[in-house]
Amino acid sequence: QLFTQFGGNKKIIGCVGELQFEVIQYRLLQEYGASVQMNSLPFYKACWLTSTDPKKLEDFIRFKQGNIAEDKDGHIVYLAQSEWFLNTEIQNNPDIKFHFTSEIHK
Repeated sequence: QLFTQFGGNKKIIGCVGELQFEVIQYRLLQEYGASVQMNSLPFYKACWLTSTDPKKLEDFIRFKQGNIAEDKDGHIVYLAQSEWFLNTEIQNNPDIKFHFTSEIHK
């Protein structure tokens, strides 16, 4: 998955395992001659957000701006730092649904 940090243009690549990053780096260099620098970010899981209450979703996005990104289709994604943070946000925000796949928008 390719994400763009909310409120900026920093690109974030989300992968299931460390090996996928190495494959991306290798292919970019071998196929396009493009060397890239990748840095690990402290995120545990990406969750797509929906809500029937636009104001609560807007407030959540503003409050958690450092953990918010958009996917390639412009959908809002919460980047959780750990399982504990994710569970806490789910409990504290009952009006926001945290989806673990992007299929909710298809």
